[in-house]
Amino acid sequence: MFGLLGSCAKEGKTHINIVFILADDMGYSQLGCNGSEYYPSPNIDKLAAKGMRFTNAYSAAAICSPTRASIMTGKYPARLHLTDYIAGNTRDDYPLSQPEWQKFLPLEEVTFVEILKENGYNTAHFGKWHLSQAKIPPESLPYNPDKQGFDEYFVTCKPEGELFQPWQDAENDAHNVDTITNLSIDFIERNKSNPFFLFVSHNTIHDPLAERQKTIQKYEQMKETDKAENHPIIAAMIERLDESCGRIFDKISELRLEENTIVIFYSDNGGRSRYAAQTPFRAGKGWLYEGGIRVPLIVKWKNVVAPGAQSHSMVNSIDFFPTFLEMAEIKSSTKIDGKSFVPVLKYPEEKIHDTFYWHYPHYHIGSGMKPAGAIRSGNWKLIEWYEDSLLGDKGKAVELYNLENDIGESVNLADSLRTVALELQNKLDSWRKDVDAQMPTVNILAIN
Repeated sequence: MFGLLGSCAKEGKTHINIVFILADDMGYSQLGCNGSEYYPSPNIDKLAAKGMRFTNAYSAAAICSPTRASIMTGKYPARLHLTDYIAGNTRDDYPLSQPEWQKFLPLEEVTFVEILKENGYNTAHFGKWHLSQAKIPPESLPYNPDKQGFDEYFVTCKPEGELFQPWQDAENDAHNVDTITNLSIDFIERNKSNPFFLFVSHNTIHDPLAERQKTIQKYEQMKETDKAENHPIIAAMIERLDESCGRIFDKISELRLEENTIVIFYSDNGGRSRYAAQTPFRAGKGWLYEGGIRVPLIVKWKNVVAPGAQSHSMVNSIDFFPTFLEMAEIKSSTKIDGKSFVPVLKYPEEKIHDTFYWHYPHYHIGSGMKPAGAIRSGNWKLIEWYEDSLLGDKGKAVELYNLENDIGESVNLADSLRTVALELQNKLDSWRKDVDAQMPTVNILAIN
């Protein structure tokens, strides 16, 4: 059915379990192991000390739904035509009109979870999904996690409006962290003797910013709170998230599953710069600058990953699909964009990618991001602004940065290095054609 060529369920062979923890809107620098002296993450830092920390990990989009779709399918959001958060921005009074894009993950798409399940894995998803056409039943039911390979699931939402539930009070469990954790621990306990894949999908640290007042006050009293990159409520939210991770790590250890359980920590996109600067990167969630797409990634795999290892190799959310299958020793002929980064886990200097692409034909309300595309090739990074390229001011359409010596993307080299800029722009354009990327169109009514 899915082009399977192998199976993990080999008699007499120890199976591999995978626990994938996904934070929401957590920036690269909002962890102690990635340089923060303010945000508390002792348990996640211990995970990094026992595993590998990536410095060039990216999300395939600067917003949640497209990244989550790329994780599930191994494909670029542009290829899926799922390029904005669901249900997106419906306004049409901008200079460009967005295309008719895909507003749920089609059931025809093969997910890595379906393949794992076909090969004997018990699978569960607890937390944020955001790949259905709606967040709550009955509209969400046709495209919920059980339709994409998960045996068990519990979908949660951030506390807002009509979706707000009594237990989401800030003094209790505002973003369902404890609920998600309890379900995850129960699943691990019930499946300790079976191969399992567990997707722990948090709503934290997405806004609305909310946590226990006592915890917030602790960070408000710290002198580092005055720095632009620090925020006391976010710190309180990270503290609870880190405690959740610690509980899961402890349960794995208690059940003596460390030998055959891989643990991964990742974020769906960069942090929100409207609340906290994503130092040393420019901008944040929604933007195709590094602050919106460079994310934390930590992988612990005992006896495979060297403790305390660090890799500068470029990896992306499209790479999880083939990576999870290789971890489980499953082969598949499903056509995807991603590549397994298992070789990097074994040899940190190994390189599997030289180039990544991004495509966002929308206007993002929360950040102010406008339609654009981007490419990173080696240390070069180019951003193309679609308003300029489509409305005639092509001289302002691109920005070019050398990330090796300008990680903050502060010096635009497009004018001084036009040959490099043109080469990257042509490469980006060829990729868009290859994946059949949907482009925005000129909105005649808006510009007249």
